[in-house]
Amino acid sequence: MAAKLAISCFLLFSMAMSSAMAAEYSFTSNLNPKMLRLKKEKLTHFHLYWHDVVGGNKPTSIAVLPGLSNTTLFGLVNMFDNPLTVGPHPKSQLVGRSQGLYASAAQTEIGLLMAMNFVFTSGKYNGSSIAILGHNPILNTVREMPVVGGSGRFRFARGYAQARTQFFNATSLDAVVEYNIYVLHY
Repeated sequence: MAAKLAISCFLLFSMAMSSAMAAEYSFTSNLNPKMLRLKKEKLTHFHLYWHDVVGGNKPTSIAVLPGLSNTTLFGLVNMFDNPLTVGPHPKSQLVGRSQGLYASAAQTEIGLLMAMNFVFTSGKYNGSSIAILGHNPILNTVREMPVVGGSGRFRFARGYAQARTQFFNATSLDAVVEYNIYVLHY
């Protein structure tokens, strides 16, 4: 009986020590999605217009690094804080801002690396954002970029965005781009 008690104590002590050691070195844990109040996943479609104003008195996009003087502007980096509206006209209802950067990352085409957040400022998505990161070959009629995440109502978001240039001024470099964004989120 004493031997069984000693073995039981030894096993309990060993389990406690291994559990304590595992807790000391573990930095991850499995969670039940319900703990984060995650419910059924939804698919939301956004139809917005992105206004990139490079010229004029009040630019929303500025070059922080000039590109090489070649046809693709390789190396150009612009930071932007562009309006997002419900229509193509700049005076359309403002629903948010697109904040981020684009860089001319291709040497053989005009291909931009886009890193941007669509930050919503009105409606039920006010304060939430969608993160888009990807390749944007701007001379293509339709460009597709991945939605890689989000915040607020878009935590754990994923999806894709399709961009179509609606207007481009070759002198000022101003552009209006139509975005259709499809987002899976909780």
